[in-house]
Amino acid sequence: MADQAELPGVDPAIPSVAGMWDYYLGGDENTGADREAARLVLGAAPDVPLAALENREFLKHAVRFLAAESGISQFIDIGPGLPTRGNVHQLAREHNPGARIAYVDNDPVVLARGRAYLDGLPGVALIAGDLRDPDGILGNPELRRVIDFSRPVALSMTLLLHFVRDEDDPYGSVARLCGALCGGSYLVVSHVTRENRDDAALGQIAGAYDQATAPMVMRSKDEIERFFAGFEIVEPGIVFLSQWRPSTEYYAGGGTRWVYAGIGKKP
Repeated sequence: MADQAELPGVDPAIPSVAGMWDYYLGGDENTGADREAARLVLGAAPDVPLAALENREFLKHAVRFLAAESGISQFIDIGPGLPTRGNVHQLAREHNPGARIAYVDNDPVVLARGRAYLDGLPGVALIAGDLRDPDGILGNPELRRVIDFSRPVALSMTLLLHFVRDEDDPYGSVARLCGALCGGSYLVVSHVTRENRDDAALGQIAGAYDQATAPMVMRSKDEIERFFAGFEIVEPGIVFLSQWRPSTEYYAGGGTRWVYAGIGKKP
């Protein structure tokens, strides 16, 4: 990959959470620092790459539900990470070629790589924004050119909210974003959990992310459900990734059980 030191605002000695996730998925958009930190996580949780694949499968099912079954043609995806196969715009346009997608990220590597990848695609935008500044996201003119808030929107935050500390008020930020959506819109969330995990393993994982571009804040199922305040949770509810409308017996069994996921509809 290109030298990330050439990108403004990027210190290649600091692991990037996007680069670590790319490494879990077997990609090559990662640095030595990303790989070293990711290996520390894998030492405590060797099934994380499988959880990454489970999240991809959940996103595929979620977008199919939204675009093919629910008639959603607009998507805002916050924290998409590095561009890979199976992005939201690709998945949505399998069902609706006219779907419009706005990606939002605050990682300079993601912004540089993503814009090179998405440049020239009509109805798709990648904007700089931070979940902790929801008004900045909502007021972005480029986002407003792609998304019509008078019509239903799917707001997706998969594997994002566990990178926001409680003191940064993730619940308030999500509520502000959801407040801008009209009735019939949807919220999609997947979130790492600490439930039923060994304290030593959790400590090792948290330590690796403490040295990276964002911390890892694992939450309980009840804490994750709070993000859906004011929304009607779609069946089968908030479940482990692989239990959300499973397509195989393996998935129905629960999979890795590292991540809860759900979809809610705004009345």
